[in-house]
Amino acid sequence: MRPIRAAAAALLFAMPCLISSAQEGGTSEAMETAFAAGWKATFVCSGVFVAEQSLPEIERNELSGIYPDYQLAYDALPAAQVDETRKLVSVTYSPSMPPRMAAYRPGYGCTQLPAGAGEDAIGFLPKFTSWPAPPAQDRGSAIGSNVKIELRIEDAERLDPPVSAAFDEITYGSGTRTASVVVVRDGQIVAERYDRGIDNETPVRTWSVAKSLTATLMGAARQKGLIDIDYPAVLASWNNGADPRRAITIRNLLHMASGLDSGDNGSRTDQLYFAGARVVDAATTRTLEAKPGTRFKYANNDTLIAMRALREAMKDDNKFHRFPYERLLHKIGALHTTLEIDWNGDFISSSQVWATGRDLARLGQLYLQDGIWAGERLLPEGWVAFVRTPAPAQPATGKGYGAQFWLMDGVVGVPAGTFYAAGNRGQYIVIIPALNAVIVRQAFDVIGGAQFEIERFTADVVAALNAADAGRAVARAKADAGADGEVSLREARGPAVGKPN
Repeated sequence: MRPIRAAAAALLFAMPCLISSAQEGGTSEAMETAFAAGWKATFVCSGVFVAEQSLPEIERNELSGIYPDYQLAYDALPAAQVDETRKLVSVTYSPSMPPRMAAYRPGYGCTQLPAGAGEDAIGFLPKFTSWPAPPAQDRGSAIGSNVKIELRIEDAERLDPPVSAAFDEITYGSGTRTASVVVVRDGQIVAERYDRGIDNETPVRTWSVAKSLTATLMGAARQKGLIDIDYPAVLASWNNGADPRRAITIRNLLHMASGLDSGDNGSRTDQLYFAGARVVDAATTRTLEAKPGTRFKYANNDTLIAMRALREAMKDDNKFHRFPYERLLHKIGALHTTLEIDWNGDFISSSQVWATGRDLARLGQLYLQDGIWAGERLLPEGWVAFVRTPAPAQPATGKGYGAQFWLMDGVVGVPAGTFYAAGNRGQYIVIIPALNAVIVRQAFDVIGGAQFEIERFTADVVAALNAADAGRAVARAKADAGADGEVSLREARGPAVGKPN
């Protein structure tokens, strides 16, 4: 290794520890500026090279309505520099530090370099030895497998009012900013609408909807016999000496019940998301503060550790990085979804996934089909029941929780058994088994602003679907009555003259 590469490597491995220790007493002004620059570099990179959006669209969507505590530092930043040739985005933020950088590579999306790392560090980023090419192209609106495509005019007409209202920025939350709505019934799209420069082939960051994708990947791994969700010591570094974390299981992690410390707000892993730290430094080094399985605490780290456990179980990074695509996404036709990684090669699958509305609808449809797609079982028997069953430890307030999915029970107008994925800035996949329906909503809602009223929107969509069913039933009854009336009239008239009885 040449001296410059050795120095860069040493910097890469040292920086996360330095960053982590700096946070013990709170976030300094310098780090807040680094976070803001990391946000800008990362979202511009993914917006340009993954979502293929224009800079004005990215500025309007991803770069507005960000964390309020970053806004002041963000406003002082210069424009991001986009290198189309090297697929590199950099944002200058300090006269004494290198710019914050994010680099794109096929299959991995954009990876953020740690604060303090220079361009030489790009050479250390993981690369696919071979990209798993999708088997076929996405050809349109059929979402499920072996589904007869037919025009569902009744559904479309009934759904138009609530779907249109979802985009008016008033009805379901003042100032909410919907980018897409997709409604699927019986495996077919019955309503679909886009805005804010987004269309059916534009991936949007899923935020925490990615957690539900992670649970699905855990199911796919279980189906292939790669993991046991009840086997303890999920990480090799925990199976050592007096470490009590060896008692944590994947089941605990999926239930958000690891018992690990994740600070006051487990959904803020800014060191990883915006400072370029590694999963193994930011997520797996926390200490135990509650007995595993006994306390619910929503934490990005639990999801990240579950995915890290799969990597360690597979013991082959090339197979691990191909696994989400070969064993799940490409099989269900989700061809516009990208899981991004940290610079150490771990998927940041608690948030940093980009997907289209249709791809998310396919994920929901897989659950409606009991984990089976095109005749192949992708998820184990009972996995759907597992993710939608209330976990032993539940949130103190609000909605119930299953395994990386939320539960929408007890909502007026919504059938029992409805469960959903939810993410920051208003991302949702609502799965309604009672109606064989999926609702997807993607958005760029302002963080800290009005939240989209997903429960009321779901109830309105359910009412529209029920009205469509009722309308079809009336039409069939009239048709049947008309047919019976004609038969009765012919019988009353008797046989036609000149024809045999």
